[in-house]
Amino acid sequence: MKQPFVFRLVMLLALGALALLLGGCAGAPSRVTLAQAEAIIASKDRSEADRTNDVRRKAVQLLAFIDVHPGMRALDISAGGGYTSELLARSAGSEGRVWSQIPPAVKDGPIGQRLAVRMATPPMRNASMVVRPFDDPIPPEITPGSLDRVTLLFNYHDFGHMSVDRSRLNRAVFAALERGGTFVVSDHAGRAGTGISESNTLHRIEEAFLRAEIEAAGFRVIEEPTFLRNPADPRTEPTARPAQPNDDFVLKFQKP
Repeated sequence: MKQPFVFRLVMLLALGALALLLGGCAGAPSRVTLAQAEAIIASKDRSEADRTNDVRRKAVQLLAFIDVHPGMRALDISAGGGYTSELLARSAGSEGRVWSQIPPAVKDGPIGQRLAVRMATPPMRNASMVVRPFDDPIPPEITPGSLDRVTLLFNYHDFGHMSVDRSRLNRAVFAALERGGTFVVSDHAGRAGTGISESNTLHRIEEAFLRAEIEAAGFRVIEEPTFLRNPADPRTEPTARPAQPNDDFVLKFQKP
């Protein structure tokens, strides 16, 4: 009689563990699909200027890669005029929350004015403008460990000539994200060995240099897709008016 009892006990424990595992998986949202991202990009109330930007940014693929779901909390660092912030706000929906960070120096200039105008539009009902330094971007209402996503697109290189404490920035993002939360960073690729030295000339940064700086804060890279890459770019010219599409990279860092 002992063997059947032990066998049943082992089976019950195994089934209980499996149920817990499946329950945890059921709570995790599936990845945003290209079709879902395309539906957001195709929203009829988006501006023509944003649609033009979509082509260069490969917006459908990039939005799916960022992977914001309804109800999520996301911070867009160096939001500029709010192009990415609006896409995040549309993705997060009415139950989510988005913060769009710009530095104090641009608040009253053209960039800050464009963001303020965008903030008044219906898609940004769940978004807030954050005017804070780049190396201290987290507003006090965001408690540590509460963000799902942080984005910093095509501007990390600029911090090389702006006296930004990049180490402090990366530590602040790490602290603000929940465990498993992700930090998506894209930029214009520089040549090997150039580091961040071409930030104010070619507006490029060496990918390995950027990756090492962010990993030093505790992050680990979990995805590095190639949809923004262009091997034909010699990476010797400024990125503003390229003779061919820039060689850009995008990395997804995760807080373990």
